[in-house]
Amino acid sequence: MRIDRQAEEQLFTAARTAKSFSDEPVSDAQLRAIAELVRWPPTMANSQPLRVAFIRSPRARERLIPLLTAPNRPKTASAPVAAILAVDLEFHEHIPRLYPHGAHLRDRFCADAAGGERAATFSGAMQAGYFILAARAVGLAAGPMLGFDQVAVDAEFFPDRPWKSILVVNLGRPGERPWRERLPRLDHDEFVEHH
Repeated sequence: MRIDRQAEEQLFTAARTAKSFSDEPVSDAQLRAIAELVRWPPTMANSQPLRVAFIRSPRARERLIPLLTAPNRPKTASAPVAAILAVDLEFHEHIPRLYPHGAHLRDRFCADAAGGERAATFSGAMQAGYFILAARAVGLAAGPMLGFDQVAVDAEFFPDRPWKSILVVNLGRPGERPWRERLPRLDHDEFVEHH
């Protein structure tokens, strides 16, 4: 069943990356709804390597904001919640439970750390895209950002875990002048071939 045009607009065509947010709070129920939606789309070998740290308390925000690039600090300062999206480099420990008919992959990734990190990053990037769509689906604006000190974020928030941050996503309702004019997109024939 195809989704309706309003849903297409909310998720894709009218959705924008927010750079400022209102002070309307984001509820625990909304954050849980995002996490629930992110669990279901596909990942390589059902590996589900994404890990999410929701940053909402004043103290946690004080720890995160200095680790962002200067242009991103006011964006996060205005957002009620920031999510640090990370991949678990030991995701393979869950493979026997999550992908029982391919349980042997656990040992393969244990023996090949570089291959495991590639697999985690690939599936984690897919899940990051799902995360943005899930935020939009629950009625929030999302502001994904790569501009942060990954090593410092990992040391600050995941010092005793094998988690590697890949994206920071601000969440909330759009604030004043939340986005720029819509930028152009490639035309169909510029990125699609039919063979």
